[in-house]
Amino acid sequence: MTGPIRSSLLACAAALVLAGCGGGGGGGSSTTATTPTTPTTPSTVYAVPGAEALTAGDVQQVIAQAVAESKARGLPAVIAVTDRVGNVLAVYSMTGARATATLRPGPGGNLDAQGVVAPAAAAAIAKAITGAYLSSGGNAFSTRTASMIVQPNFPPSPATVGLESGPLFGVQFSSLPCSDLTARFIPAGGASGLIGPKRSPLGLAADPGGFPLYKNGVLVGGVGVMADGDYGFDSNVLDVEDDAEEAMAFAATNGFAPPDTIRAERITVDGTALRYSDATAASLKVSPSSATPFASLPAATGALVAVNGYYPGGAVLAGQVYGSETSGVRPSTAAEFSSRDAFVLTNGSGQNRYPIKGGTDAAEVQTPLTAAEVTAVLEEAFKTMSRSRGQIRQPNDSRAQVSMAVVDTRGVILGLVRAPDAPVFGIDVSVQKARTVSFFSSPFAAGDLNGDPSSDVRSFVQKVRSFFGDATALTGKTAFGDRSIGNLARPYFPDGQVGTQNGPLSRPISQWSPFSTGLQSALVLTNIAQHLGFVGGAGSDTAQRCSMIPDATPGQNRLQNGIQIFPGAVPIYRAGKLVGAIGISGDGIDQDDMTAFLGVYNAAQRVGITNADPAIRADQLVVGNPSARLRYVSCPFAPFLDTADQNVCQGK
Repeated sequence: MTGPIRSSLLACAAALVLAGCGGGGGGGSSTTATTPTTPTTPSTVYAVPGAEALTAGDVQQVIAQAVAESKARGLPAVIAVTDRVGNVLAVYSMTGARATATLRPGPGGNLDAQGVVAPAAAAAIAKAITGAYLSSGGNAFSTRTASMIVQPNFPPSPATVGLESGPLFGVQFSSLPCSDLTARFIPAGGASGLIGPKRSPLGLAADPGGFPLYKNGVLVGGVGVMADGDYGFDSNVLDVEDDAEEAMAFAATNGFAPPDTIRAERITVDGTALRYSDATAASLKVSPSSATPFASLPAATGALVAVNGYYPGGAVLAGQVYGSETSGVRPSTAAEFSSRDAFVLTNGSGQNRYPIKGGTDAAEVQTPLTAAEVTAVLEEAFKTMSRSRGQIRQPNDSRAQVSMAVVDTRGVILGLVRAPDAPVFGIDVSVQKARTVSFFSSPFAAGDLNGDPSSDVRSFVQKVRSFFGDATALTGKTAFGDRSIGNLARPYFPDGQVGTQNGPLSRPISQWSPFSTGLQSALVLTNIAQHLGFVGGAGSDTAQRCSMIPDATPGQNRLQNGIQIFPGAVPIYRAGKLVGAIGISGDGIDQDDMTAFLGVYNAAQRVGITNADPAIRADQLVVGNPSARLRYVSCPFAPFLDTADQNVCQGK
């Protein structure tokens, strides 16, 4: 694949990453059982984010401040602003700005999306969405933060080779333009045209130059800047860069910056402080407060530009109040979910987009998940989350906040709920994770992958079978957690150990980059290419289907929004037969693992489903050369705020 289409593909991979966590034991390998402790959760334990939103005047100020820094640096830019749920409020292209951005070429040739050329506006939008989606009222993450947490070594630098991969390895391939969950811009407008979460043209970004925007301490959106033509990532966190795009975007946040107490550098993962920005107020070329007001910018400075599929052009728009009906994310009603803390996705007209329901897969599993069982799993997962100490939130001892979704074996979403202030990126990712573990634990995985029209995708079946030494792998014999799939999708196996072979779902390190991860990127390249052509005005848009594998049933694909390769999901069984999965995303990866695993375990005390039998869990497999045991889940050692329980997943 060559030319603009091939370049567009790459951009989706350059995305971001996030969230890590501490240590903990996996499920099933210990004989030391702990008594389930599920104290009654108070009716509400979370504060609802304040009713703030960007006004058109706010958006104009953000753009004007970026323009001032751009002019001072002599580098014209494309500037995008979004609200918290991804609505694009403005795209401003300065006169002379580059029209395209190239996804950074790869180390061993331009495989997958490496070297792809994408519209600069698409890159700026992806950066803005990333800043908004990775952040919350308890954490402010930038695209530089994302860069730090999606690379093969954490933290990324020449001095850290041999360390494990970033905690959000693979998150860049989420909120994709082909996702069936993410909403699409509707030119006609109206309430249904404003609902989020909106998709991103390139997934999440790891290229510095994207920040969240806050108003009175409340997250209200994001800003992204594209100017230098290189859509890449920072491979060395040991130095401090003078990145022009980051400086422009940082200047844009003047008056809309997050509280210092929640910036990424106040949050540690495995003892390492995250990075927020190499730009500072002192490093700017001009004071943002002296910027020429937007309305007074000379016509020759630039113009608002329409972006097909994202922004109509013509005028700056106001953002939606997150939590309102028209934002697409709102509090649940008592009829929708038992916890008064829960939020759901809405269609903008009062209807829950994913109400709890029973499974659709009776033809395959005979006894599908019932609505009562889905309710029990989500209720128990929500209780676990509500009691848990968050990894990525400030102040310390804040409660974890995540999104959670249950799917059946066809990948159909049977219910989706979330905490009020959970990061928005986790909505799409929770579904990706659930579908990933359901798919790879099912009897259909090998057959479906072999049914893909791409020989590259089909090749991963034999790679796994050779790696396992098992000609019948991927036929339902093993229960995979998403941590297990992540083990297999790293460019070193075991993770981080230099000089070893790559995992069978990954590209070799000589070909790997955030734009070319392996099966994850191979599955969606055709979709991304088609979408970028559409954004550029050529051809139709991609379908809401991030995969070319055969449909499970007409119109429904088991990997409808792609796969995810970092932890936070487990399959669900009934009498030894796979019936679905739960995915969790939005906090540390160990917190996500624990919430999924204990959600099913505790629900099993109420209804007729279980976690996978320990005998078939992936942590029973020793594979590869050098050989290593796969992981299933890893839970925080002492995670709860209301008890001193330890090793809470062991023996279950």
